[in-house]
Amino acid sequence: MADVPLDTQERHELCDLLDELGPSVPTLLEGWNAHDLAAHIVLREHDFVAGPCIVLPAPFQRFAEQRRVRLAASKDFAWLVTRIRSGPPIGFFRIEWVRSMANLNEFFVHHEDVRRANGYGVRSLTPAMDAALWRNVRRGSRYLSRRLHTSGLEIEWAGTDEQVTIRPSEPTARLSGPPGELLLYVFGRQTAAQVEVSGPPEAVVAVRRTHFGM
Repeated sequence: MADVPLDTQERHELCDLLDELGPSVPTLLEGWNAHDLAAHIVLREHDFVAGPCIVLPAPFQRFAEQRRVRLAASKDFAWLVTRIRSGPPIGFFRIEWVRSMANLNEFFVHHEDVRRANGYGVRSLTPAMDAALWRNVRRGSRYLSRRLHTSGLEIEWAGTDEQVTIRPSEPTARLSGPPGELLLYVFGRQTAAQVEVSGPPEAVVAVRRTHFGM
């Protein structure tokens, strides 16, 4: 799959896993099974009214959630997975920078939402995937950690010299791990992510108590 874009690889692997496990298996998202997650992805890409509301303030998110619930009730699981597998519609989600950042993040994180909730361990990723996820961690972590107000934050790709200061402040905590695990952490999957949090105790506590993610 060397010539297949990374977001497409994750899309297809997620669909394969959904087909294998079925609609009723749990995910890391509280209250959502695989059917719910599949409806969310289809809504994001194909509902041009409700899809953008997913990342907007709470009233818009509630509207998007209502549409997602209706979609899940009206479409069976196989239809939803086939729709996801067919790829993004013509338009925004086919733009290269959207595919390399937002789409790759979306499909990597949701792939892990299903994997980790069903007993699958940490994957060994290709160098290309590691590099792409590290780039996305660097670019997105300031926004995803925006609720962290009482400490600074550094992020380190464990085992390499790659590190970046996300929030310059004292005291400073450090997140260290492989890029995929770091991405899961900053997307709010702290309990599942294999990441080390270090630094002064008050900074570590601040990071552990902060809700990361969208």
